[in-house]
Amino acid sequence: QSFKEFRVIKPTVGRVVWFYPRGHQPGEQPHAALIAHVWSDTCVNLAIFDANGQPYPPGTTSVLLVQEGHEVPDTGPYCTWMPYQTGQAAKTEAMEKQLAGK
Repeated sequence: QSFKEFRVIKPTVGRVVWFYPRGHQPGEQPHAALIAHVWSDTCVNLAIFDANGQPYPPGTTSVLLVQEGHEVPDTGPYCTWMPYQTGQAAKTEAMEKQLAGK
């Protein structure tokens, strides 16, 4: 069995993520959110905006940030990086490996 190393993007305050509220159904659009505080690579506080651009009520804290290779929870709110962000991280990693090999 081979071990696959997954890319972890370090969360930082001010970065945009996609937020999926409790009860989110497949195919529904995520909500836009900003990282307001970082607890760890997989736990953040968010400022969340609904589909009308209105802020969610306060209190959305300690939200799971699902990183590459981790399972999406069946219940409970969570957030993810946008595809563009994961693509940029992959490009950066490839460039760093290429430069390290020279």
